Amino acid sequence: MKHLFDNKTKILVGKIDEYLDMVAKAGIIFYEGVRAYMAHDTEAFTENYTTITSLESKADILRRAIKKDLYTYMLIPEARGDVLGLIETLDDIVNICEKVLKQFSIERPEIRDYMTHDFIELARYSKKSVEKVVIGAGGYFKKLSEVADCIGKVYEYEHLADGVEERLKRKLFSNEDDLHLSYKLHIRYFIEKIVLVSDVAETVADRLGVYAIKRQI
Repeated sequence: MKHLFDNKTKILVGKIDEYLDMVAKAGIIFYEGVRAYMAHDTEAFTENYTTITSLESKADILRRAIKKDLYTYMLIPEARGDVLGLIETLDDIVNICEKVLKQFSIERPEIRDYMTHDFIELARYSKKSVEKVVIGAGGYFKKLSEVADCIGKVYEYEHLADGVEERLKRKLFSNEDDLHLSYKLHIRYFIEKIVLVSDVAETVADRLGVYAIKRQI
């Protein structure tokens, strides 16, 4: 395995660790926000939305700082493109988590009681996929042997999220209540946005797997 780091990269790796913490926090806040919305806890939901909005802005600033350091100081030359690609795709996770809560805040969808459990479960699997991809990304820099297991877990949680998505949609569109199609389409939009978090985590995992293989050559 190639030795990726020297003393000059310690500060950069510290920034990357901080960034990974932000991505993990975004997944947790996203989940807590969805759960608060389903519980009609407006105060808790608003707090989570405000927190993730601030976190997204800070993550963008840190991401740009990492990018600048990579190229200004010519750090990690043999893997610079891979590191940047990993950071950029992880940023998609933070952005989507923030956007989903923003749309809940703006559109205020009415989620029927028979759907709330599935919504929470869907958000939980998405959060877990984020947690595992972040651990895997950290392993890329510190413990490469952890990466494959984490990627496998991301795929597992993404698959579970897809299952909940299908179950929830079937409940929504086969329900005998007199629900307008416009309502069903509105709720479907939110189902698909929540599951998108796990889909993006899977995309990051795909790229991470390639980068990890390259490090071992």
